[in-house]
Amino acid sequence: MENCKALVVEAPGKINLKTIALDELGFGDVLVKIAYSSVNYKDMLALEPEGRVLRTYPIIPGIDLSGWVVESSTPLFSTGQEVLVTGYDLGVAHPGGFAEYARLPADWLVPLPAGLSLKEAMILGTAGVTAALSLWELEQAGMTPETIPRILVTGASGGVGSLALQLLVKAGYQGIQALVRKPYQVPLVTALGASEVLLTSELAASGKPLERQEFDYVLDTVGGPVLSQILPKVAYGGAVTTCGNAGGLKLETTVLPFILRGIRLIGIDSVAIDFEKRTKIWSLLAQEWRLGGEEFVQVIGLEEVTETAQKLKAGQHLGRTIVAIS
Repeated sequence: MENCKALVVEAPGKINLKTIALDELGFGDVLVKIAYSSVNYKDMLALEPEGRVLRTYPIIPGIDLSGWVVESSTPLFSTGQEVLVTGYDLGVAHPGGFAEYARLPADWLVPLPAGLSLKEAMILGTAGVTAALSLWELEQAGMTPETIPRILVTGASGGVGSLALQLLVKAGYQGIQALVRKPYQVPLVTALGASEVLLTSELAASGKPLERQEFDYVLDTVGGPVLSQILPKVAYGGAVTTCGNAGGLKLETTVLPFILRGIRLIGIDSVAIDFEKRTKIWSLLAQEWRLGGEEFVQVIGLEEVTETAQKLKAGQHLGRTIVAIS
């Protein structure tokens, strides 16, 4: 075993599916044979000439992976052990999951939690960790199923949003509202558990710093003007998590929702969270918040990754897409 197949970004906009030597996989204590990866918004940016997420070239993108240990120079992991990796520098500064093998630092690896398969781990991936972190933080801010809160999930047909809807339902929440861009996305989010669906075009904004209190808690995945329009509508004592920028980087708001209604805006990062919180979230995903079914999951091969990324860029991608490698 000296070579493997990999999707390589040689330079901005120059992408090749090729055979590379294993010594091109970078540094690490553990060599993993990859079973599955997944396609995320960040992966789409990695394949774009102006995506600005890659920090070195050439590089193998793919910010998620699951698979089996085939070599280990550390007693922390043994040959044949099932593991997963999300976050850190994977797929942006270190060769990532769009390959048959990955060589990785041992402290990036999470042992596959009992109750999850390698495939299920990648149906979740970074999107699942992000959605679960968002739910966990909202519950830390006071959200409970018993109070039947008015919850809004933005970008609800995307990777994080679609998983967030399912996790909320699994955790016992009802009356969840979903925000999507296009009418064709409505059946998906309804099937995933949304009781009401709003289109972004219907998210009217008066321009006032405070508006009618419509939402108790918001799980935002898009940022930009959508988040700006939502903040004045959050009820007294409410909380908003935000984890994405597909809708834009700029946030225009005032201090009034924060100082007159006491709302909280909570940033969600799944890349650099510490190992203790990372394993806690994966434990929740494998047990209390374990999701079943693959109805809205697409499985592709490495050769289809670039096409899927283009659909994601165009806003034509629904649910989750995982990459079957081994």
